Amino acid sequence: MNPTSFWFIESNVNDVIRQTVYLTCISLNTFSESTEDRLKIRRHRHIDKRENTYQSLTQGKTMAGKHNLKGHATFPIRYLMAIMGSIGLAIIYGFKVNVSVAIVAMVNHTAVKLSTSRQSGNASNVITDIVADQCHRHDISSNATKITTEDGPFVWDEPLQGLILSSYFWGYMVSLLPGGRMAELLSAKWVMNGSVLLNVLASVLSPVAAQTHYSLFIVMRFLQGIGGGVTFPAMHVMIAKWAPPNERSVLASIVYAGTALGTVISILLTGILAANFEWVWIFYIEGALCLIWCTVWWIMIADSPEEQTKLISEEERNYIMQSLGQNRNEHKRLSVPWSAVLRSKPFMAILIAHFCSNFGWYMLLIELPTFMNQILKFDMSSNAGLSSMPFLCMWIFTMVLTSVVPMICLIGVSYVGCNRTLAVTLMTIGVTCIGGMYSGFLSNHIDIAPNFAGTLVAITNCIATIPGFVVPIFVGKLTHGNQTIEAWRIIFFTTVVLYIIEIIVYTVFGNGEEQSWNKSKLIDEEISDQTLPLKEDFKK
Repeated sequence: MNPTSFWFIESNVNDVIRQTVYLTCISLNTFSESTEDRLKIRRHRHIDKRENTYQSLTQGKTMAGKHNLKGHATFPIRYLMAIMGSIGLAIIYGFKVNVSVAIVAMVNHTAVKLSTSRQSGNASNVITDIVADQCHRHDISSNATKITTEDGPFVWDEPLQGLILSSYFWGYMVSLLPGGRMAELLSAKWVMNGSVLLNVLASVLSPVAAQTHYSLFIVMRFLQGIGGGVTFPAMHVMIAKWAPPNERSVLASIVYAGTALGTVISILLTGILAANFEWVWIFYIEGALCLIWCTVWWIMIADSPEEQTKLISEEERNYIMQSLGQNRNEHKRLSVPWSAVLRSKPFMAILIAHFCSNFGWYMLLIELPTFMNQILKFDMSSNAGLSSMPFLCMWIFTMVLTSVVPMICLIGVSYVGCNRTLAVTLMTIGVTCIGGMYSGFLSNHIDIAPNFAGTLVAITNCIATIPGFVVPIFVGKLTHGNQTIEAWRIIFFTTVVLYIIEIIVYTVFGNGEEQSWNKSKLIDEEISDQTLPLKEDFKK
């Protein structure tokens, strides 16, 4: 029996229950005649609505022969939105991580070490270490024919580098809550577009700012952080408006896979540009390329299926809106139930998980190129390629986990015959993998409260951004004049402890059910609308 049949049977059962309650009330004479008439009208409206919805669903089913998906065009526009959103997040994450690689080429590490050694009185030891480091770098490069220096023009010590890297996250945190509410109340599409444009502008101005004074470079990073901070709330709002509940995990996985893909591309591109051109071209070229995405997003994507006029079929529009329980021209502006949100255990579990996970994520995202250069002694080209490898594997793993593994499991189920144990095992593995990676706590905001998804992710991302400026300062303090594996071991074990906390808290308190406070305002309005006429009739 297909899902539509189950839905239709359930609706008929609900009608029987309503009919029974109605007849019982009449037999007990508990309602007035006007109340009886009102209930009849309401009951018939419900039946008409159910029949219309059923006809739409069955019509979508009959259209399957003309379309690849039920009620949709050859390529559903909601998946185009997800792909474009994924590219947009890739761009934002590219800007977030490119300075972590570029700063290796921008800083004069030899001068920094000599400056630090003069302050500590160990200049001769440091010079010996520098020569040894260069020899080490030469030894691990089998194709190297001569020792080359890779120092840049800026004498920025480790604490100042940490301040520069963390400045992005100050702006990121400042814009999260305003960006979330703007995306919910105004336009998530234009919030997303504006954020990328701001990043492009700041990127193009960054070389001049850095050459003028490091404080201006910090301002540019702060502005890029402001642009980056609104992207996650904006994309959460877009997913909440575009994704049918049964496709939410898939679309979220597509969208947020862009973060890993953007990291890979940015690290590789930044390394190539830094190794073959001057460091300034990192900011010019990456900024110019992103203007293409802004143009395509502006032309092709709308805020919601209702507003989408291009590339969408009427069947797909109706399917999305009906699956989300929306009507045409229905716009809801709800006040956030702050007290209920902050007392919600599932929400607090998301917040803690987001914070702990981001500490490890930002530690790798920001500090991995420095670790590869300062401890493992890789040159610029090798550093970029090897630093991007973990994030490339992450992106491949996300795609394989959510698509390839379920596909293989379904093929396997079709060939296991009557082996029930193996069939159930394969289906369990397939369904489990569909919900992997970014369909975990990162999209859980949409599950527990789709009406406030932008605000909720803004809150958790705001707290989870704290590691973004804590990690660079923390690493800078520990490694200042002490670039040793022992210092990095402390950093790594601190991250491990936070990962353990994340696993325990989210496993115990995490929940995927929609919370009552998500629709509390609507329920209150519905009750007042229904009970007020009854009171008037009673007075008559």
